Amino acid sequence: MARGAPGPVVPSRYAAALGDDDPVVVMAETPDLIRKLLRGLSEKQLRARPAPGKWCIQEIVAHLADGEVILGSRYRFIAAHDRPVLMGYDQDAFVERLGSLSAKAVDLLDDFAMARAVNLGLLDRLPAEAWDRVGLHAERGEESIRYTVATYAGHDRIHLSQIETIRTGLFPKAGKKRPARRTARRR
Repeated sequence: MARGAPGPVVPSRYAAALGDDDPVVVMAETPDLIRKLLRGLSEKQLRARPAPGKWCIQEIVAHLADGEVILGSRYRFIAAHDRPVLMGYDQDAFVERLGSLSAKAVDLLDDFAMARAVNLGLLDRLPAEAWDRVGLHAERGEESIRYTVATYAGHDRIHLSQIETIRTGLFPKAGKKRPARRTARRR
């Protein structure tokens, strides 16, 4: 079970997080929304764990960047092959073993934004019928590109909320400008 997320993918949770919003629009907006949430936080704050065994903000960003690379390969396999097998992966092993805390959070976010832009470009150029092609996920079974896009847009929303919760819970005053002090005049 992942430290950063509660158990395996729960499609209904992601669907609820997405609601009726356009998943492609949500995915396009996510990198900038994360950038705003990170603004004003130090590297030390980005690495602070909200609780023992829980991912810090930087690890969440690394998870999104790593996941986007995997997601891009899945889109490509599904669009180009007939019912390809899609391997699962251990997200904790990725976060723990791929140097997520050896990088700067902003660099991980830039990696995520770049990979997301590449994947959105692919989705934009795919023919409409490709969206209903399916791959066979090793753990979850048959998944179409359409389903995968909606699921990951909800996944984005869950992690945006998680980052915001950590930020406001651990650093409620971070990034907020303090009002200028007024000094009393002596007469």
